Order: sequence, then C-alpha cells, then structure tokens
Amino acid sequence: MSKQPILENTDRVSGREALQKNTAAALALAGAVRSTLGPLGLDKLLIDDEGRTLVTNDGVTVLESAKVEHPVAKMIIDASSTQDRVVRDGTTSTVLLCAEMLRNAWHLVSQGVHPSTIARGYALAQDHAVNALDDLVVEADIIKAVNTSISGKLNQGMQVHLSELALKAANMIFNDEKKADPTRIKVIQQIGGKATDSKLISGLAIAKSCIHPQMVTNRGPGNILLIDGGIERKKPSFDAKIKISSTGMLEAFREVEIASVMKQIDSIKDLDVDLVICRDGVDDEARQALKDAGILAYRRVEKSDLDLLALATGASLIYDVNRAVKADRGTFIATSEDISGGVNHWILEGEDGGATFIAKGSTPDIADEVERCFADAVGVACQLLEDSSLIPGAGATQVALARGLRRYAESIPGREQLAIEAWADALEVIPRTLAENAGMDPTDSLLELTASQSKDGINIGLDLIARKSTDVVSAGILDPVSVIRQSISGANEATISVLRIDDVLWAQQDPQVPDEVQERLDASNQFA
Repeated sequence: MSKQPILENTDRVSGREALQKNTAAALALAGAVRSTLGPLGLDKLLIDDEGRTLVTNDGVTVLESAKVEHPVAKMIIDASSTQDRVVRDGTTSTVLLCAEMLRNAWHLVSQGVHPSTIARGYALAQDHAVNALDDLVVEADIIKAVNTSISGKLNQGMQVHLSELALKAANMIFNDEKKADPTRIKVIQQIGGKATDSKLISGLAIAKSCIHPQMVTNRGPGNILLIDGGIERKKPSFDAKIKISSTGMLEAFREVEIASVMKQIDSIKDLDVDLVICRDGVDDEARQALKDAGILAYRRVEKSDLDLLALATGASLIYDVNRAVKADRGTFIATSEDISGGVNHWILEGEDGGATFIAKGSTPDIADEVERCFADAVGVACQLLEDSSLIPGAGATQVALARGLRRYAESIPGREQLAIEAWADALEVIPRTLAENAGMDPTDSLLELTASQSKDGINIGLDLIARKSTDVVSAGILDPVSVIRQSISGANEATISVLRIDDVLWAQQDPQVPDEVQERLDASNQFA
C-alpha cells in the first residue's frame, strides 16, 4: 500500500485545535475595534500602503481598511459589512458579540460539549432573544435614536447637528410606499470652514452652470429630458481618410453635420421639454438653438448624477434623441442655480424628492469623517421612518435579554441549556465594553446594572457621563429594534458557521519572487 499522503502539500488543522485557532482569530479581530465602542470610545489611525492617513472610530471602516488574511476573520468582517449595509449601525457590536460567543463556545467544548449541541443551543437563544425584543419597545422621539447612532463620533454639538440634518434628509426622500432609500441623497464635500457649517439642500445639487449665459435658470414646474450622450456632430465609428477634390466639399460636410445637430434640436422641441441634461457635450450651434427655443440645458453631467436625476424626476435615460418619445420625459418642481463655497451649483427639485448634503471641514480628513457620520445617521433615520420601534440603549437591552435568557435556559433539559447560558453571557460583552471604554470597572458596572434592572425595570442602562446606572429612555439613549435584531442575528449566524468548521486545510505555496525582483532578473538575463 502506498505511503503517499492523500492531501499532499497541505497543512491541516482539525478538531478542537481548529476551533481554538478560529476563536483566537475572532478575538484578535474584536480586539482591533473594541476600544471604539460607545460615546467615549477612542479613534483609530489608519495608514495605507501609500502613506495616506485616516482617523476614525467607525468599526466597519477600520475592519474593511485592514489587510486580513485569516478566513474566519474575513467571515466576521463580512457579517459586520452586512450590518453596515442593511442598518448602518451596530457594526462593532456585531464583531464583539461574535467573538464573545466563540470564546464561550470554546469553554463549553473544552468541557466536553459537542459543537453541534452548542449550535442548537445558540439557535434557540437567538430565536428567544429576537422574539423578546418586541417586549422591550418604548415610545420615544426617533431623533434621539439617530443621535445615539453617531455618539462618540466628532463632538456633541456636531452630533446633534448631523442628526437633525439626517432626519430632515430622510423625510425628503420618504415616498408614498413608506420607503426611504439613502442612496438618493447626494453628498458634496467642501474643504474649508467649520464642520458645523455643513448643510442640507432640498433637491439635487450639481456643480454645474447652464450652457448659455442668457438661459433662464430659475423656472418650474416643467418637463425634463435626460440624454445619456450628447448633442454633437457625429464622428465616424471607424478610421477613415476623406480626399477633398473641390473647395465646396468641406463646406458641404459641415452643413450636413450641422443639419444633423439641428434635427436633434427639432426632436427635442417636439417633445415639449423645458430642461435638457446631457452626459456628453453640446455643440455651439445646439447651444444657441436651445437658448432660442427657451430650453434650459446642462452638459457633461456624471452618469451617477444622471441616475439620481432619473429617480427624482421619473425620467428615462435615452441614448438617441431622434428616437425619444414623450413617455421618456420626467417632471420637476423647480430648478435654480446658487453659489455655495465659491462654487456655482445647479439645484433641481424633483417630483419624487431628493436631497444634497454639503459636508464641510477644515481638512479633507475632517470632511471625510463628517460624510461618514452623516451616512450612518441618515441610514438609521431611513430605517426608523420605515420602522420607528425603539428600545433602550447603553447596554440596557443586552442585560435585559441576558436575564430573560437565563430564565428561559432553565426550561431546556439538555446540554443546550449550557449553550443558552453561554449565549446570554456573550450579550453582556456590550455593557462591559462600554464601561471599560469609559474608564469604569466593567465587572462592577455590570453587577450594578443587573441589580438596578431587577429593582427598577428594564429601562436602566449605563450613563457613561454620570458614571452610574440610570433610566436611559428618559435620558434619550435609544437604539432602533432593527439594528439590535440584525446585530444579534448576524453575529449568531457567523458564530454557528465557525462552530461547524471541523477541518482547516491550508494549501502550501512555494516561495515566490517579488514582481519587481523578477523583472530585474529577466532584464539581466536578456543582456547576459
């Protein structure tokens, strides 16, 4: 019988060793973002390969900017990215919960509990916790939850300012179908001034001026046509040489080209539009003809802006003006031009809403952070307009769920009871980390919080400024139910996926020569 191994050139880690190493990777990942949690969390300085720096305490930004090679760590980062994409908040909490669940699972495995049993217990705990969230819902103003979502980012005054702008922007794009899509909000950065000078504009603002100085820019309502191209003389689609045999041939070519442009203008007139937007250029003859026809026009508008305009006005992007029909038109409420930050902006208000956020900062780094904070705030605001259910924040919800889970575990007769209790312990990583980042003793704070909830109710959480337990609902520290639900589900699913991994197989790679070294070697061999 051959002694040749089946898995040649492959490193293999299996059983408990695999789970131990995967858990260690998860804990290392959580350690990278642990200190950013909460209103008193600290920032991270990120430096890329080119020496560019980024200062932020946004957990998902830190994780997505890091170079992570371990596959389990990548799985957890994916869970955090999904959290950010779906609800725009709770990304750091997701990572911390997943790592703590794996830590507690490892302790149970060390005691002889099978990973499949732990996975079943974790699934039971998740179902019970998600159902229990409905019992924790409180009545409160959603602006408080928006403010809580960006606590710890920038300063207190800026947090309040951005929260108000985010909720206002979300209301601008909230449609009749009870949906608010944050991607319909355009963001423009302006370097200079204070971050508190950031403002919101009703409508879509684009840094453009109309194509003719005598066009009337303030008008509305009216019809709009979006052209994914230009109103220009057509160029040959292939390389060709034209031999001029007489003096009138060149002029004849020009007349035909101009006639082609004027035909497009006539088609636009027949559509009865007031505003024309082009992705490409507009010829001089077309500019004058549009002005004479009383049609306002803008050119060289980015494709992303055209897509936003289409959503705001209900217009369709057309590629050939001569084939456009009236059904391709959209409608707008008003259009105008305004100078902001020394730059002329064209502003359009569409029938289906739209908004533009001007993010200001004294440096590009500050402007970037203002933009990220606004994106988080407006994402949460959009979620709350669709589902305004709120629950206590500052660790109150996690402690209440943990207390309920421990009582629920007593009704489970098998070893799954141990897993449910371990899952409940993992939830308490949130209040412990909040206390730790505020310079408080995490164990004492958790014990005091648990005792206070038993005495005064489930609305008691950690007041990190006053450094004591308090009624966080009265203090306005609230979380959307959708954020906590997604965080719990995402962390638990990632944890169960890791628990079910029994083997880790690493393909061995031969030593490789760096590309720049190989190029020098090839060059020297050519002249050898």
